[in-house]
Amino acid sequence: MIAFKKIKETCLYVHDLQRARSFYHEILELPEISYVPGKHLFLQAGSSVLLLFNPEDSKYKVSPPAHFGGGKQHFAFEVSTVDYEQAKEWIKGKGIVIIDEVTWESGKTSFYFSDPEGNVLEIVPDTGIWPR
Repeated sequence: MIAFKKIKETCLYVHDLQRARSFYHEILELPEISYVPGKHLFLQAGSSVLLLFNPEDSKYKVSPPAHFGGGKQHFAFEVSTVDYEQAKEWIKGKGIVIIDEVTWESGKTSFYFSDPEGNVLEIVPDTGIWPR
């Protein structure tokens, strides 16, 4: 068995990369790694990378292999437990509506908000929401 450490990259498919760039880079302040209009936007999120692809462009690629998707996609940002409430207030201060907050079986909470494309983003504490 391979001892996976974490998911290094997360990918979303968005049709309006400029709008996504405004949201993720300018509002959420994720550092930009690469931006090619009409093709992709790559951003740094801690030690992970968020890949945003135009599905109409990426579905015809040969290398790396073609991939594409649609609909409401989801991923979670992790923050330190002590910064969780501050993260929630920071998101609200950016004018972003929190659409849900859940208390999990572990007793930890996480909250959800949407990006301009309708994808569902979550912020979770680093102590984890999953029971072990």
